Amino acid sequence: MNEEQQSVPFYQPQNNEVVLFEEAYKNQLPLLIKGPTGCGKTRFIEHMAAKLGRPLYTVSCHDDLTAADLVGRHLIGDGETYWHDGPLTKAVREGAICYLDEVVEARKETTVVLHPLSDDRRILPIERTGELLKAPPEFMLVVSYNPGYQNLLKGMKPSTRQRFISMRFNYPDIETETRIIQKETDLDQATASQLIELAHALRVLKDHDLEESASTRLLVYAATLIKSGLDPIEACEAAIVEPLTDDEETVAALMEVVKAKMGGI
Repeated sequence: MNEEQQSVPFYQPQNNEVVLFEEAYKNQLPLLIKGPTGCGKTRFIEHMAAKLGRPLYTVSCHDDLTAADLVGRHLIGDGETYWHDGPLTKAVREGAICYLDEVVEARKETTVVLHPLSDDRRILPIERTGELLKAPPEFMLVVSYNPGYQNLLKGMKPSTRQRFISMRFNYPDIETETRIIQKETDLDQATASQLIELAHALRVLKDHDLEESASTRLLVYAATLIKSGLDPIEACEAAIVEPLTDDEETVAALMEVVKAKMGGI
């Protein structure tokens, strides 16, 4: 394995997402990824950026994110005013991949700056400097969000969503998720399989007693603790159950499931 291959983060494909991403990149198309928390969206983007040999700028979107946070702003230093590029502008200048994670968390007026970059113009107007940046062929815009969190106030505007090609992620099937756990943590197959069975049992409770499902990310955390020597039930409580809920009665009910699935280890 050469140095470049070693630098590519591990990612276990589920369907045709790698091919679709490569085609979107090749044809200069913006990409929208939909999927639940912790299902591998960010790891996938990191994997593809490294695979394609492109720099990656990742922005975790939130309520206070402004257009200036993305594009840039004037700053004062040593008694002088100078322009400082934001991550979106840096990505355009460098021909990098810009990834906006949970884009629906940003203000709608903020995401409007994406419109001229996500259509056939592929431009970024910088009003404060008067620049009009033309994105090079290597630049790619990728955004993601969790449809499960959407509501009337936090949905993506159709006028924005329809500028992207889109792919949907979900949690991997049992065999794939078991391979992921083993690859990430070197946990034995039997214990990894029990963790996956536990996750599927907990995921059945989604929308009933839990707002979110047990993610692949949480399973990796639990597997890491188990591999390091922590009791499996304690590991699952700390890495899976407690992050899922603050309600003590729900915690107690989930722990019964954990004991039933992991008690034999």
